[in-house]
Amino acid sequence: MFDPFGDYASRGYLRNTAGEKDIEIIKIAEHELFRAQLPIALDFLAQCKRIEYSDFLEVHRILFLGLYPWAGEDRNTLLPDRSISKGGVYFCHPKDCQRAIEEGLSSAQDKQQMAVRPGFIMGMFAFGHPFLDGNGRAMLLVHAELCFRANMSIDWIATDKTAYLEALTREIEYPHAGALDQYLRPFIGEKIHRDQWLEYISILPGLDGVNAGVDSSAQYADPQVAETYQAFERRRDYKLAS
Repeated sequence: MFDPFGDYASRGYLRNTAGEKDIEIIKIAEHELFRAQLPIALDFLAQCKRIEYSDFLEVHRILFLGLYPWAGEDRNTLLPDRSISKGGVYFCHPKDCQRAIEEGLSSAQDKQQMAVRPGFIMGMFAFGHPFLDGNGRAMLLVHAELCFRANMSIDWIATDKTAYLEALTREIEYPHAGALDQYLRPFIGEKIHRDQWLEYISILPGLDGVNAGVDSSAQYADPQVAETYQAFERRRDYKLAS
């Protein structure tokens, strides 16, 4: 059970507004809320002259505030002393959430970079992993808007969820290798107009969180956790921009 706050028994999964403990119910609620708030989030992104980190956070707040009171707040605000990992893959230290997302945004807002490095950009968003839940859906919307501005799209419906997640994992582990760029290349096409997004994104497979794996959390103060995280960072061999 993913319980980074340590109060699941008294406050439910991730302190959700209903105090609900049944994960299946939570995932259904997340997905229905996402679909209901999707038009508002898309309209918000379309109005952003340049997408900044604060806008990334606002997309998450729009999507999930009805379920999570902390929606739109990043890990550095909520739990600055805890690591988040999935399997053997660590997401960045909370203090680096903003830097990781901003590095992806900086690359993406150069249209030429977006056209050739969409996987690298998505990988930076994924490594940043700023939220305790809902990261995939928030970063998908931001990524789609950035693709649109670069006059392109990614045919996510044609991708294979398992293959995509494997490539994304490799991207996080070895960002110099270009694994996700290589995987996404066959799915790049002409841009999809915004008036088609609502239906398109609503039917994407995998957005309901089913079989997405479970995050785990631990204190960096634990020497073994700190060493494991540092070893992962050394293998990753990528320095975020200062």
